[in-house]
Amino acid sequence: MSQRDYYEVLGVARTATADELKSAFRRLARQYHPDVNKEPDAEEKFKEINEAYAVLSDPERRAAYDRFGHAGVRGPNGMGDFTVDFSDFADIFNDLFGFGGFGRSTARSRNAPRRGADLQYRLELSFEEAIFGVEKEIEITRDEVCSLCGGSGAKPGTTPVRCSTCNGSGEVRQVRQTFIGSMVQVSTCPTCRGQGETISSPCPNCQGRGLERRTRLKVVNIPAGVDSGTQIRLAGEGQPGENGGPNGNLYILIQVKPHRYFRRREYDILLDLNINIAQATLGAEVDVPTVDGTVKLKIPAGTQPGEILTLKGKGVPRLRNNGRGDQLVIINVEIPKRLTPEQRQLFEQLAKSMGGEVRPQERGIWDWLKEALGG
Repeated sequence: MSQRDYYEVLGVARTATADELKSAFRRLARQYHPDVNKEPDAEEKFKEINEAYAVLSDPERRAAYDRFGHAGVRGPNGMGDFTVDFSDFADIFNDLFGFGGFGRSTARSRNAPRRGADLQYRLELSFEEAIFGVEKEIEITRDEVCSLCGGSGAKPGTTPVRCSTCNGSGEVRQVRQTFIGSMVQVSTCPTCRGQGETISSPCPNCQGRGLERRTRLKVVNIPAGVDSGTQIRLAGEGQPGENGGPNGNLYILIQVKPHRYFRRREYDILLDLNINIAQATLGAEVDVPTVDGTVKLKIPAGTQPGEILTLKGKGVPRLRNNGRGDQLVIINVEIPKRLTPEQRQLFEQLAKSMGGEVRPQERGIWDWLKEALGG
């Protein structure tokens, strides 16, 4: 190993605090790790950094180094034990290699409260149910705390015992010799799988899980105005949390069945209405279906195919707002394909009175304006 001054290696003053040493080590370890830095001397520099921090981070070894230099931290054979506990640097290895597990924080994170998973339920509604809202009873299946063992996973009358492999910590430590010295690696205990306890007599109801599957009936209030793709959140109705964490949520995903006549555009309802040529020419009053029932609609004389007539307030209720959209009635004029002799005679008389001249349709002002604007 290089005999450079350890303080110089880390780039700190001899009065550096423990936090300053740690910060310097973190920065240099990221910079010179051989898996990141491909310079030829990166590995040697990384070993040198590890050696310097292993000595200066230990108060006793640092004191010996400050008094006697390198000789104060080496054994009789001239070699030293430069072991670093990487418990505070798991994030370095996570950044470099995509995994952690080198420190005491793994046990804390493993036993920390965790929120339960969310659940999703697909609910199909009729067109009218989506428009006006409805109360629906649904059936959901989820995990719940075992009713027999109360969530302990142990058979009633027994209790979990401390794991003998990890002594209740939920993790095991191994010291491995690497090219940078000894490294303390922490991993999940294989016996208790990180729980710190083992169950010798599992609960017969949940087989030691502490949870059992249950099917519940729930009444859900669907607000007026929902549409396909709308999600309704029921807080805390999902999977149970772990280690005292909160339950997840249940999301109701709405799917609306197509209607025979109506279709929807945001808060408006669209209806295609077929009228005959006489009604379009002379005008008429006709019955029109709406989601509220049948209403009268006045067809103005001379109504053209494709014209849209509006029924105010006959559309969809606005979510979280007052009022409703409109119903838009799109007119389609039906041209008869078959005529009775009497109808044919009348149309022939009409044709004679109207003449046989045809002419191209003149361009409207909107066409000229669109052209002028480069549309």
